[in-house]
Amino acid sequence: MTEHGSEHLDVLIVGAGLSGIGAGARLAQEHPQRSYAVLEARAVSGGTWDLFRYPGIRSDSDMFTMGYRFRPWRDDRALADGPSILAYLRDTAVEYGVDRRIRYDHRVTAADWDPAAARWTVTAETPDGTVTLTADFLWACSGYYDYETPHRPVFGGEEDYAGRLVHPQHWPDDLDVSGLEVVVVGSGATAMTLVPSLVEAGAAHVTMLQRSPTYVLALPSVDPVVRVLRRRLPERLSWWLSRWKAIGVAVLAYQVSRRWPGFARRVIRKGVASQLPEGYPVDTHFRPAYDPWDERLCFVPDGDLFRAIRHGDVDVVTDTVATLTEKGVRTGSGEELVADVVVSATGFDLKLVGGMALSVAGEPLSLTGRMTYRALMFAGIPNFAYTIGYTNASWTLKADLVADWVCRLLTHLDRTGRRWAVPEPDPSVGEAPFMDFQPGYVRRSLDLLPVQGDREPWRLRQNYVHDVRTLRRTPIDDGVLRFG
Repeated sequence: MTEHGSEHLDVLIVGAGLSGIGAGARLAQEHPQRSYAVLEARAVSGGTWDLFRYPGIRSDSDMFTMGYRFRPWRDDRALADGPSILAYLRDTAVEYGVDRRIRYDHRVTAADWDPAAARWTVTAETPDGTVTLTADFLWACSGYYDYETPHRPVFGGEEDYAGRLVHPQHWPDDLDVSGLEVVVVGSGATAMTLVPSLVEAGAAHVTMLQRSPTYVLALPSVDPVVRVLRRRLPERLSWWLSRWKAIGVAVLAYQVSRRWPGFARRVIRKGVASQLPEGYPVDTHFRPAYDPWDERLCFVPDGDLFRAIRHGDVDVVTDTVATLTEKGVRTGSGEELVADVVVSATGFDLKLVGGMALSVAGEPLSLTGRMTYRALMFAGIPNFAYTIGYTNASWTLKADLVADWVCRLLTHLDRTGRRWAVPEPDPSVGEAPFMDFQPGYVRRSLDLLPVQGDREPWRLRQNYVHDVRTLRRTPIDDGVLRFG
């Protein structure tokens, strides 16, 4: 309906990627009577899985937990390629009617809460001008990184370099690496995916230039246990067992790594060493200075990275970039790496809630230093939820739980005749960093991040089993949320 010259909706979702499609599908299931729309800044849906087009783009979490709980991933592949994941997301959107609710080329720039009317006024930029909508509930599902501008350090000597310099976030459609020498700068999940894929694409040789090593584990791309379960059991039961097997393994591995980091280091190192040539300098290139899960582990399907190293197609160099030269990259130690193409797989920068400016009654709100409630709302901000996934497990596990909780909150508001809910700040709660996780993109943004508390429900736990209990079963009226 239209009120005061602008369209009004019960729920407004920002972002049509994995989180936004899941949120819309859960609303369609649990609250079919509610009106909602999904505002997407880009011209297509899919978020990350449409944006990234670099060779080999794939999941870095198993698909049995990365698939939605309400719509199982029906493929045997545990680590799937980007196009398959994108098709899965868009099929989900069609199945639950979310595709009909998405409004493309709507970049949300601001949202203001009106306490008197108990609603949000949301401003979005479109190709045809500025659009204003109002909504009772606002739900940010735009992830946590900047889609427009990746993190790319400026290298010295770029003006002298005769080759091509690219970033994976904006991979050129016309780039053919056949017969070329390629240097990939970086050692995160993107680099681990790109390096063997560039070899498969015909590159003459690929060098992974990393400033410091990363923990790397080889996993089978097709889970043999899942394959057996699917042959012998009904589909629903085999999917449930596959999902909980993946959850159990991930939770156990994380807990062991955090409690006994020395043991985890030895296990990981042994696995890496077993797949590399005898005498390979494992500790130079694959032994990080930090403990497992201080930063996210990287998984390589079927050990493809190690296979490429064994075959001589890939070199790993642990050093810094001193400067680009006409022919390639000069490292800090003075070695020159010849490169027709330099790929800057240097990560991304954070952008919370899609970069929208939040305010209440026209007074600007800052998320910096603001305490988070159950890692899905912010203290003092009414009828506003956000979805951020786990750092130690599949993003979707948390996205599903946030969607379940928001649907329960909306049901509670209906049942009690209330219009809004807000987490009340508690000055007695101590502050802690928002993430107990320190990759580069977090360290670069510490002065911009909210905080978590030192106790429930302000504490952010990276534990799916714990969150299943609290987000699905704990009463909505928990003494911390205030209703009106």
